Amino acid sequence: MMRLIKRLTRNFRTEDGTASIEFLFAIPTLMVIFMASAESGYFMVRHIMLERAVDMTMRDLRLGLLGNVEHNDLRTLMCSRTVVIHDCEANLKIELQPVDTSTWAMPNTPATCVDRTDNIDPPTSYSRGGGSELMLVRVCVRQDAMFPSTGVGLGLEQDAQGGYALVARSVFVNEPS
Repeated sequence: MMRLIKRLTRNFRTEDGTASIEFLFAIPTLMVIFMASAESGYFMVRHIMLERAVDMTMRDLRLGLLGNVEHNDLRTLMCSRTVVIHDCEANLKIELQPVDTSTWAMPNTPATCVDRTDNIDPPTSYSRGGGSELMLVRVCVRQDAMFPSTGVGLGLEQDAQGGYALVARSVFVNEPS
């Protein structure tokens, strides 16, 4: 048995062949690293663009520049401000609710995301709040991974269709009336 192992390892130590064996070992590893890097980079770009859209939209809402808008109007405005989120209108959900400043009780449930396997769209809490009221905003959008089999795609919590949730949160105070 030891002779067989020595003979096989001697073939790897010779310098007269090509580097095809080393190439076959290295390329899959390098490709997985490259795909995981691209996936995490694109994930971060999507998340940053979502955060930016939420900040810009909530600033306009807080200052009263949007008038009396509903959930669909806010979703349309946010989606117009993000260019890298695929099928934004169908996959984005907004929660807007006041925070009780006497108890400072924040919701202990996760942000509500779109269930892409169901045609029923459950309502989320949406309240514009009054003047000088503290408002909590949670935005969730479902996106598919580019390379779901890499380490980044496998490490994220996914829905039944393989999409992961991007969640942006913000808090603002309404301008006094």
